[in-house]
Amino acid sequence: MGPSHPPFRFTKSRRLVRGIRRRIAATAGTLALAAGLVAMGPQASAAGLTQVTGFGTNPGSLSMYAYAPDTLAPGPLVIALHGCTQSASDYYAHSGWPKFADRYGFALVLPQTSSANNANSCFNWFEPGDSSRGRGEALSIRQMVDKAVSQYGSDSRQIYVTGLSAGGGMTANLLAAYPDVFAGGAIDSGLPAYCATTVSAAYTCMYSPPDRTPGQWGDLVRSAAPAGTASWPRVAIWQGTADTTVRPANATELRDQWTDVWGIGQTPSRTENLSGGTTLTAYDDASGRPAVEVYSVAGMAHGLAVDPGSGTEQCGATGTYYLDTICSSYHTVRFWGLDGHDQGTGALPAPTGVTVAGTTDTTAALSWNAVPDAASYTVYRDGTKVGTTGSTAYTDTGLTAGTTYGYTVAAVDSAGAAGAISATVTASTTGFAPTCHTASNYDHTVAGRAHQSGGQTYANGSDEPMGLWNTNTRHTLEQTAPGYYVVADSGCPA
Repeated sequence: MGPSHPPFRFTKSRRLVRGIRRRIAATAGTLALAAGLVAMGPQASAAGLTQVTGFGTNPGSLSMYAYAPDTLAPGPLVIALHGCTQSASDYYAHSGWPKFADRYGFALVLPQTSSANNANSCFNWFEPGDSSRGRGEALSIRQMVDKAVSQYGSDSRQIYVTGLSAGGGMTANLLAAYPDVFAGGAIDSGLPAYCATTVSAAYTCMYSPPDRTPGQWGDLVRSAAPAGTASWPRVAIWQGTADTTVRPANATELRDQWTDVWGIGQTPSRTENLSGGTTLTAYDDASGRPAVEVYSVAGMAHGLAVDPGSGTEQCGATGTYYLDTICSSYHTVRFWGLDGHDQGTGALPAPTGVTVAGTTDTTAALSWNAVPDAASYTVYRDGTKVGTTGSTAYTDTGLTAGTTYGYTVAAVDSAGAAGAISATVTASTTGFAPTCHTASNYDHTVAGRAHQSGGQTYANGSDEPMGLWNTNTRHTLEQTAPGYYVVADSGCPA
């Protein structure tokens, strides 16, 4: 599933070009993985998904499918792009997005490409004629947005786009080309915007993305956007550490690209351990709100992170390239604020002077200035409500040692309406929390957990031998202290 098929356009002879595409696909072999041609398995049907026609000139020859839940209300709109050889209904059935559309009442649009556009039904993310503003597939998706806003009453200020692999590559390009349309995006196992404009460059981006400076990556976005753009989408980046199709280095380059666009640098505002072996690293804007978030899923191969189940934070169904780790859609919804957790509704101002009074291995104590007319205060940890208090102090408990958390506070009036959210403050608990990481020797070195010398791999800190430096040899490493890893193949206590 990865990026997509070589860039060919239908001109005078559609049959000839289609034949060329098929011959290239047939000879690509394992390079199909690197260029985003991985088969996604059989297409699945899903009740509730409806095809929408007449959405514009459709220069990219895409199909528009949509889901409008019974709870639909004027508000956000989410565009979700499938991976190669997938369909809109397949992505609808597995990704988990319908669950949150039902819960929060927003509309979903699932664009679908076909083998007529690309031999393996990949979005042509690396084809300038399909991924630039006002052209091809990108323009077709833009027209779908307009149709959905008109048909479902969606708020044009709350349009979001997400995509897997080839769809992730197209998502990055759409965010760059249309920052005036999309308020946020999520790039799942994808690539930096405009990493490639040829098929050979696509292979390079997948396996060994160019190590450009943040400024160089950011310039690719700025040059694709309308002149004078000053407001940028908020971007979530999802990547498995054991992905051999889209190398984890792509997530680093994506981070560099979008933090540079935001002008916020590459130093994390905080890091948090989530379920499914996932590490969240957040980069806040000047107001303390996350602008870029990177979700690194330990041991996950190429695919979309799902977590089947009926729990609040669970979603999706497993399948080929739908991997049982963590519900990425849930965390993306929260990052975008579609659940309303970061949107105050009352008239009270945001509390000022929020400070961290102290921390232990498991607690963080906070204090802030009183807000006139406040009946109580709600405290949020990393965007999740963790407590309510009638005073101007709160101690959060049950935390993990050696972990950084972000806190915000909102004043609540006597009618129960929460006011504006305060700026974020970070609190780091004392101590150290051991972690486990299972990956190939190559990916361990990329992630900074090991190093190689003479073709052999050694754990950082302990220097324990791990064997050949390649993608086939795998080990579990336990981090027992900062920068210190030991081989834990027989069992990782953490």
